[in-house]
Amino acid sequence: MTTNGWLQFGLFSAILLASVRPVGAYMARVLEGRGTWLDPILRPIERLIYKASGVKAHEEMNWREYAFAMLGFSAVSMLMTYAIERLQLLLPLWNPQKLVAVGPDLAWSTAASFTTNTNWQSYVPESTMSYLTQMVGLAYHNFGSAAVGLAVAVALIRGIKRTESKTIGNFWVDVTRSFLYILVPACVLYALVLVWQGVPQNLHAYTAATGLEGTAQSIAQGPVASQEAIKMLGTNGGGFFNANSSHPFENPTPLTNMIQMLSIFLIPAGLTYTLGRMTGSPGHGWAVLATMFVLFTVGFSVVYWAESHPHELIHGAAQTGSLTAPAGNMEGKEVRFGIASTSLFATATTDASCGAVNGMHDSFTPLGGLVVLTNIMLGEVVFGGVGAGMYGILIFVVQAVFIAGLMVGRTPEYLGKKIEAYDVKMSMLYVLIFPLIILSLTAVFVLSPQIGLSSLNNQGPHGLSEILYAFTSAVGNNGSAFAGLNANTWWYNVVLGWAMLAGRFLMIVPVLALAGNLALKKSVPPSPGTFPVNGAMFTVLLTGTILILGALTFFPALSLGPILEHLLLKSGQLF
Repeated sequence: MTTNGWLQFGLFSAILLASVRPVGAYMARVLEGRGTWLDPILRPIERLIYKASGVKAHEEMNWREYAFAMLGFSAVSMLMTYAIERLQLLLPLWNPQKLVAVGPDLAWSTAASFTTNTNWQSYVPESTMSYLTQMVGLAYHNFGSAAVGLAVAVALIRGIKRTESKTIGNFWVDVTRSFLYILVPACVLYALVLVWQGVPQNLHAYTAATGLEGTAQSIAQGPVASQEAIKMLGTNGGGFFNANSSHPFENPTPLTNMIQMLSIFLIPAGLTYTLGRMTGSPGHGWAVLATMFVLFTVGFSVVYWAESHPHELIHGAAQTGSLTAPAGNMEGKEVRFGIASTSLFATATTDASCGAVNGMHDSFTPLGGLVVLTNIMLGEVVFGGVGAGMYGILIFVVQAVFIAGLMVGRTPEYLGKKIEAYDVKMSMLYVLIFPLIILSLTAVFVLSPQIGLSSLNNQGPHGLSEILYAFTSAVGNNGSAFAGLNANTWWYNVVLGWAMLAGRFLMIVPVLALAGNLALKKSVPPSPGTFPVNGAMFTVLLTGTILILGALTFFPALSLGPILEHLLLKSGQLF
């Protein structure tokens, strides 16, 4: 751990926190339908979209209508992407390498992955996906899945804000405004910055070159910058290249590295201010932000500390020319950026539903891997994916308020709404679906040598961690992986595809049901027994609720995986 590393963390944190208010205020204006400085350009386009698609922008939906619209939108776009993958060799445009059709199981997994904002990649993108597939199929979903997350988050915020209302907004309006006013303008500017820094943006065929040793090689390129921008800003993580942000064409300079890390958290952090602004309780928004930042700081500190020590298996080996230097564990790290930046990037991506790391999680120390795995298991509420982190942490807010109500012996209240049995049931359904799917599927594959263990490169607790991480990442819609597991098999592709869909939509529906029920409630004035939902006390309560519920559901699995591996390594018994 070095001064330079902590300075990087301090600079990242300062820029992030300074962006919260302006970004959050702008998103509040957009999602409330108020005017913005982009209206003269975008308002006519917005009206044209509504007219062409038959959307009645002034008509709002109840939570069931909102959910059906969201599910229908996602289903149709997923089928479109699956068809593009299967037909890419026959489609007329943008396949200069003549890449063949993607196999049915891999196409299914990939379509489900990008629809759910997971972006799990069981393939090498530059040798599997045509430019058309990358742009029209995958990059489109990077926008679409992020817009869906924003729409669901704002629907829940409206449910908290409104009183005696049967509606929570119009899904089509929320998605359209998220596209037009937030994601597209930001990504246009972002892509131009990336091109300026050296990220390719073209439709050329791959370049044939001869290396210094006289061997022929093919240098992949293409429309990288446009996909990279929404990959990071939309917390997607599906890279144009297999190496993701370790590849110099995706992440060429220290400046692009810092911008990419910041862009992962930009919208999720801003949504905390949007929450406070739309509900009329700015202090509550800041308390939620404080909870996220405290958990993020602790996670980064542990990863940085763990990775700053040489790996136990090769501690004491000759250091000259080794990937493990006295300064720490450089195995699997991107040498250009070092341990601090890689630790920061890894913590950010596993906090925020983004698999675009600049180092390999599988090569982390057991405790470093424990943190990145735990971040996903907590539901990625530490800033989290676009929209998903906000509605995820609001579920824990309901749980925290309920616990506080029990402590003072009265009906719990949240921003003027009484939290009753239905609200607790919906929030607990959200919390319990997650570990149920992850732990059940992990157990099935661990106990199935032919389908679960046959493509595993490591045995023992690390092998368990690799399978556990795969299903945690899929159900948590994260997309990062412990690379020691080859998941491009029929069983993994099919099951992971269903796991991603379940992790996205079986958790969104209870969120919308909760939003609808909260919107129907009357607002009650605060009383002396009302637990405050702002300030340091609430931050402590919310942080404790998240950690306790996470430990109750996942601690046994973590004990058999990374914790056991750490103990065996320390005692010298693993090998």
